[in-house]
Amino acid sequence: MASEQPFWPVDCGEGEPDLMVCMSCLNEVFRRKVPMPDCPSCHRVSTYEAFTLESIRDWGTEELIAKAEQAHVSVEAPPVQADEIPEPTPPA
Repeated sequence: MASEQPFWPVDCGEGEPDLMVCMSCLNEVFRRKVPMPDCPSCHRVSTYEAFTLESIRDWGTEELIAKAEQAHVSVEAPPVQADEIPEPTPPA
């Protein structure tokens, strides 16, 4: 059974860009959160930059724009807080 991807929350002020784009692959975007430990598309530990939907529409691919539009309008569950993530089990 596959586990859900955990996320780090990202605080964004009112009116600030809140769509976080993976700068390694430019193919994933998340609203006010970033996946951990890595990007689900490129599997790199990436830097994420904040953009507005309008700016992504200016330079993004059709796929990225569609993902950004979906993230922008979707009502998401609150991100998992760092203290709620279980500690990794060391290898035996």
